[in-house]
Amino acid sequence: MKTPCFLGIDTSNYTTSVAVAREGKIIANLKAPLPVKEGECGLRQSDALFHHVKNLPTLMPALREALAGERPSAVGVSTRPRNQEGSYMPCFLAGASAAQTASAALGVPLYAFSHQCGHLRAALYSSGADSLARERFGAFHISGGTTEMLLVSPDRAGFHADIVGGTRDLNAGQLVDRIGVMLGLAFPCGMALERLAMENERKLPRRKIKTEDGFLHLSGVENMARKIYAESGDRAYTAAFLLKYLADAVIAMSKDLRRLHGESLPIVYAGGVMSNSLIRADVTGEISDAHFAEPAFSADNAAGIALLTEEKYRAV
Repeated sequence: MKTPCFLGIDTSNYTTSVAVAREGKIIANLKAPLPVKEGECGLRQSDALFHHVKNLPTLMPALREALAGERPSAVGVSTRPRNQEGSYMPCFLAGASAAQTASAALGVPLYAFSHQCGHLRAALYSSGADSLARERFGAFHISGGTTEMLLVSPDRAGFHADIVGGTRDLNAGQLVDRIGVMLGLAFPCGMALERLAMENERKLPRRKIKTEDGFLHLSGVENMARKIYAESGDRAYTAAFLLKYLADAVIAMSKDLRRLHGESLPIVYAGGVMSNSLIRADVTGEISDAHFAEPAFSADNAAGIALLTEEKYRAV
């Protein structure tokens, strides 16, 4: 008889995800991106919700194959962006509805978590830092909708995360997509922008990163990148400048995090922007005890939700 398995569902703003965990391992990590019209930099929440409702059934054949006739012992789902009162986005209603239906039909428990907790748990799993789930650590959650520096500790809801730094204005993922679309790339632009940056052979201008105890402004970087492209016409050079700036910004915030909250603090990096290999190489070259998830577990996914579901089930 197989050991119990656990189903996780996540419906973030740009990816529909389902995952299955068993004995602390991910045995299925399934995703379907939401379509975005050419030249646009995002989706309205109403459109995201609509596309999730369409996407979820398309993932079911692969999920059925992964389950191989087995019934999950519990279902988990992300129902909000963060573990914070008032944290809400309509796109998570699609996943919550599917999870409630599955839980009721199967007669198994249903557990709710935040999208951010799922990101953190998936990053710990993928980076080989599972042991940190039981202690205090620092983290960065950097994506299209979030650029946050966090002080994290375990709790019954997955994790308690205090925002101790991050952007004061534009999110890093928004910046990547705006400049990527300007350069003629399809949204979401992260992977294509990385490939473009790798073609650059020119020396990059350096900009001093100014932080205020872990906080910074990124809106000015968009103007810098647009000016560089207007003057040079060089797509690869512009892409490389932007990613180097973001890497330097993460390094500066990471140093602030340790200065303010403990020099030996381990740091976990999660979110779609943190799946960039160029940023990862620069950060790991400067910051010791830095833990990066693999791209499939750094970008939006339901793996962390599935793992949290198993842990919650076993703890009850």
